[in-house]
Amino acid sequence: MVYHIPALLNESIDGLNIQPDGYYVDVTFGGGGHSMEILKRLKKGRLIAFDQDEDARLNLPENKNFLFLNQNFRFLKNNLLFNNIKTIDGLIADLGVSFHQFDEPERGFTFRHDSPLDMRMNKGGHITAATLLNTLDESSLAGIFYNYGELSNSRRIAKEIVIARTAKPLTSVNDIIEAIGKLAPFRKEHKFYAKVFQALRISVNHEIEYLKEMLEQALSVLNAGGRLVIITYHSLEDRLVKNFMNTGNFEGEKVKDFYGNVETPFRLISRKGITPGDKEIEINNRARSARLRIAEKI
Repeated sequence: MVYHIPALLNESIDGLNIQPDGYYVDVTFGGGGHSMEILKRLKKGRLIAFDQDEDARLNLPENKNFLFLNQNFRFLKNNLLFNNIKTIDGLIADLGVSFHQFDEPERGFTFRHDSPLDMRMNKGGHITAATLLNTLDESSLAGIFYNYGELSNSRRIAKEIVIARTAKPLTSVNDIIEAIGKLAPFRKEHKFYAKVFQALRISVNHEIEYLKEMLEQALSVLNAGGRLVIITYHSLEDRLVKNFMNTGNFEGEKVKDFYGNVETPFRLISRKGITPGDKEIEINNRARSARLRIAEKI
């Protein structure tokens, strides 16, 4: 089984502008696709890779220039300092869920299998999707579906879940589909469930909060001229990354100096973002929603 096919591989590696003696970080190691390409371009340089999923260890290369850290990327700066690395020349993040995570039914990332409602990227975590569905109040659940799934009927979804769990706990994929199935729009059921599961996954793994923490730390450890390379897969992530690269903050608020010039910590390399071509999508359909953004620290 293929662990993961990285989207926009050549474009993202080119975007890093790798120097043979530079220090680089891959904060989403996964199947190692991006890391392997970075290592090919290093001589005296070093690559530090992060992944909170223990299963990523299955893909580790044997390379003297490589260091793997089984950590969430929110601990980027502390882990670099622990390893006597104060600054880096580039950082790459592929924010998509790996094929491996989607295709292992017991992980509960997809609604295509009747599996436990887990969705933890770090299997050592204590909070699962089932935990949220069975313990949060109706208002909190509605907030998850509205904020992370951008579902306009989030309150109705939350209400149906609360009603269903009074009869029995929601523990499997089929349980939640039975609970909210009547709310799925006709012929758009796939998109509806995808948004529901996206919202739960983001909440379980604190994806938005941790992404913000990582980006702020990346800015602080990047050398001048260092590259930030991020691949996103949905609008919530992409908006944050776009705003951060444009303005240095997540709200996209432009800060101007005394003379009216916009102050920003980055120079944009890809102003509109890069998306896969038809040929790549034909080979790897899961890349269809990928968007690559590249910025250089000033």
